[in-house]
Amino acid sequence: MPGHETGLERKPKWQPRYPGSGRLEGKVAIVTGGDSGIGRATAVLFAREGAKVAIAYLEEHDDAHITRDACEKEGAEVLLSAGDLGDPKHCQGLIDAVIDRWGQLDVLVNNAGEQHPDYEIEDITAEQLQRTFQTNIFSMFYMVQAARPHLKKGAAIVNCTSITMYKGAPILLDYSSTKGAITAFTRSLSQNLVDDGIRVNAVAPGPIWTPLNPFGGQPEEEMDDFGKDTPMGRPGEPNEVAPAFLFLACEDSSYMSGQVLHPNGGTVVNG
Repeated sequence: MPGHETGLERKPKWQPRYPGSGRLEGKVAIVTGGDSGIGRATAVLFAREGAKVAIAYLEEHDDAHITRDACEKEGAEVLLSAGDLGDPKHCQGLIDAVIDRWGQLDVLVNNAGEQHPDYEIEDITAEQLQRTFQTNIFSMFYMVQAARPHLKKGAAIVNCTSITMYKGAPILLDYSSTKGAITAFTRSLSQNLVDDGIRVNAVAPGPIWTPLNPFGGQPEEEMDDFGKDTPMGRPGEPNEVAPAFLFLACEDSSYMSGQVLHPNGGTVVNG
């Protein structure tokens, strides 16, 4: 987990779909889970918009190098950081490396995550439960705690929650629970930081074609129908989600905090 994008037969579409307009010019951004999928699409789009980008990932070096090369082709400076974001010491080291290199941090995208399908709640082991929470929500606390001293007025935090938080997912009990925690974290943190001029928002993707699902995030027998239950009848592509992260990261959303955007193929949810 989360798998290698290089191993997918049908490659996700992550390339930016429109010219940049300098919306992140002079900014420094961290994108966790930035080696593939939504993270890759977001990192490359940020690069096109003028940001320097730090890409945090677990151990998928082949994917991370592809993302780095794509960002550099957009003219961006790039920092790669491999390791477990569930470890607060690693998160602190990542922030320290960014500050040592660029002296600032303007945008933090908390996107890294993992999921494990289980048909029965009894099948969820204590180890899996702890690991899923550690990766999906504890890491966000660790990253924000490490980043907080460096976030100034105008900075933005964008968290990745999920449609599963709103409509549930019967075989993703632990994953969906972490996404509920992320949404609550987003709303509470937005109130905690608003007086300092720091905005906190989230994106709640629906079924998106990334390595996460075909490499164990969904049962193999259900992958042929992945995303077909959306009103649009298909899974989304990473480059259909990345613009939501860009919007919340830049000044276009300057009057928004504590909010969630829903690129989910047309499913209507509340909140």
